Amino acid sequence: METVDAVVVGAGVVGLAVARALALAGREVVVLEAEDAIGTHTSSRNSEVIHAGIYYPRDSLKARSCIAGRHRLYQYCVEHGVPHARCGKLLVAADEGQLAALEALRVKAHANGITDVVPLSRGQTLALEPELSCAAALYSPSTGIIDSHALMLAYLGDAQAHGAMLALRSPLGRARVRADGTLELEVGGHEPMRLAARCVVNSAGLTAPSLARRIEGYPAALAPRELYAKGNYYALARRSPFARLVYPIPEPGGLGVHVTLDLGGRARFGPDVEWVERIAYDVDPRRAERFYAAIRRYWPALPDGALAPGYAGIRPKVAGPGEPAPDFLIQGPREHGVAGLVHLFGIESPGLTASLALADAVLAALR
Repeated sequence: METVDAVVVGAGVVGLAVARALALAGREVVVLEAEDAIGTHTSSRNSEVIHAGIYYPRDSLKARSCIAGRHRLYQYCVEHGVPHARCGKLLVAADEGQLAALEALRVKAHANGITDVVPLSRGQTLALEPELSCAAALYSPSTGIIDSHALMLAYLGDAQAHGAMLALRSPLGRARVRADGTLELEVGGHEPMRLAARCVVNSAGLTAPSLARRIEGYPAALAPRELYAKGNYYALARRSPFARLVYPIPEPGGLGVHVTLDLGGRARFGPDVEWVERIAYDVDPRRAERFYAAIRRYWPALPDGALAPGYAGIRPKVAGPGEPAPDFLIQGPREHGVAGLVHLFGIESPGLTASLALADAVLAALR
């Protein structure tokens, strides 16, 4: 049986960032990906926003990794030619009843060290985006957008340049901790094989908890629930009237129906969140109807029939609807007692923004 130094399970944006960090640190790395391409799930089905870090609790891993990751990600994009734009974001209070909530978000942002978030009056906001309707807004100049697939290719290129190998169509079935402390992996696909690894990083995204429970020797009770929150997005069937991202005041369970842009300037609205039991990416055109009233609170000129099905993405959740949003969970040997094993649970937004910082956290967990 072949023995390798490190195996990363999952070739999404975080898994590839981890593989890159391990390879740069001189580790022999194999990336196992069940699908026939990189980033086919959460990493390629999101709004591709580089988040500032406004919403997350102070000193949480989400806040710390988002803020540190954002700074590094912008620098990485410049150095590696990854398409991106620092377009900025407006967080709008639709009426005066939301002004207190808007101020609370400003305070939270500044507490997280994001001091470039500034309040704007109604007039100042309309000077930037004349088609908006609002009482006031916050402006976040460090929010941006990115080509997520180009980023993943850059991470993969760095990893492969330092010796990492990518194995597509190679799902990890089961694993067990051997007497010598290595992990024995049963890898499926067209050519099933057994592989021994000195360390394994579970970055399987949507299925990370169920994968963890298939590792013999890992305390399965420590794996969180595996829940799926599907977000449906709709595209604007005309040129976007906005040059910046536009977000309403967050609502219970999410950030509300907001406007994001792609690098071609096309507007997308979402998400419409539904909790699902299986992974499927169909978008029901009828669900767009509930978007119109929400969007018209801040963009009254939205024409009837202007929204068309765009895409759907699923977030890996470890807490259900109505429950407090948990922090990112990096579970290493100190938490579960298995040397060389690290699990990444509940890595949803802002995982893309935080990817470089999360990779460093994984390396720290393996030390």
